[in-house]
Formats: sequence, C-alpha cells, structure tokens
Amino acid sequence: MTDGIINVYKERGFTSHDVVAKLRGILRQKKIGHTGTLDPEAEGVLPVCLGSATKVCELLTDKEKTYRAVLLLGVTTDTQDTTGTVLKETPVVCEQQAVRDCIASFVGEQDQVPPMYSALKVNGKKLYELAREGKTVERKPRNVEIFSIDILEMDLPHVKMRVHCSKGTYIRTLCNDIG
Repeated sequence: MTDGIINVYKERGFTSHDVVAKLRGILRQKKIGHTGTLDPEAEGVLPVCLGSATKVCELLTDKEKTYRAVLLLGVTTDTQDTTGTVLKETPVVCEQQAVRDCIASFVGEQDQVPPMYSALKVNGKKLYELAREGKTVERKPRNVEIFSIDILEMDLPHVKMRVHCSKGTYIRTLCNDIG
C-alpha cells in the first residue's frame, strides 16, 4: 500500500470523487481520501491522501484556502454557476468603482447559506441529489471568513478575482451574493 499525499491537478468535468476513484484503480488500493470537494467545473490542485496519510485529511481541510474565480455579473442561475439554467438576466449598468466597493464589502466574517447544488449532506442525502429531484430544503447558514479578495482583472460583466478564505466557503455562493 502506498502512503503519502499527492497533489493532483483536477481538470474541469471531473468530481473530486472521480479523482479518488481513478487513483484507487491506478494504485489498486482502497484507502484514499481527498481534502475537500471541488465543484465539477472547478479546476485546480486537489491534495489526495493515500494509506496512513488519510489520517491527516481532516487536518488539511481545516486550513485556509485560496481560489481564483471569474464572477459573471447580471446572470442568475439555479446552480449559482454558468452550468445551470439561467433564471434571470439583467444588464450591468454600474461603474467599476461600485463593483470594487461591493466586492470589498464581502471581506470579513459572514454567514453563508450553502447552495442546493453542493455535496453537503442533509439527512444522509447530498443536496445536489435533492436539487436534481426538484426539491429545496432549508440549509443552515455557516460562518465563513473572507480574508481578502483581490480583483485581478475587470472587464464588465466579468471580474477575475483571487479569494483567500476559510474552510467551508462556497465561491459560487460568494459570487452569487456579490451579484
């Protein structure tokens, strides 16, 4: 059995579970775990723990994280990302400074309601499974902290940004709330 931590570059279209399943097949071992669920459309580094290193998975998930994201203003979807069904489109008629000020107002501690399209479980069932069945359930807000948001590029309605945040932060929900 292999022990250790591998940093896997997860491509778009794969779930974190897909990465683990693929590694189980390649390495022919069952004791493998990832350190936090990335959305299927997200790409980036996913640390994967192997063998005895799975004992530190929880320690790694408790850490702060940094994400790069593109915020699309003026479009609301059922999934809070560009893969969902568009519910509403609104022309973006604001100045860049107003967008900067709004984004800056999200730095700090806040309560965030997890999205229905997430891997979070309620009564043993993943929220995205319930959402696909057309069901909506009450989700308890979670306290998260946004340490910083750096705007990397702004070409309205798109805003590229880097978000440094606490564990449990949903970047899709942050973008939805900013919008």
